[in-house]
Amino acid sequence: MKTSPIEVQKALKGMDYPAKKKDLIEHAKKHKAGKDVMSVLEDLPDHEYSNAADVSREFAGK
Repeated sequence: MKTSPIEVQKALKGMDYPAKKKDLIEHAKKHKAGKDVMSVLEDLPDHEYSNAADVSREFAGK
C-alpha cells in the first residue's frame, strides 16, 4: 500500500525545521505514524530539509 503526501505531512505536523532525515523519522515515530509513512521517510535522501515543502518535493512520485 502506498501513502499520500498528505499523510506524510500529517505525521510531521509540528515539526521544527530545518530538520535532518533522522529528525523527521523520530518525530513521525513519536506521533505514531503508520508503516507506509515510515517507509517513505526512511527512503528519503539523507540531508537537511528546510521546510515541509522540501519533504513533499522529495516524496513526490513515490
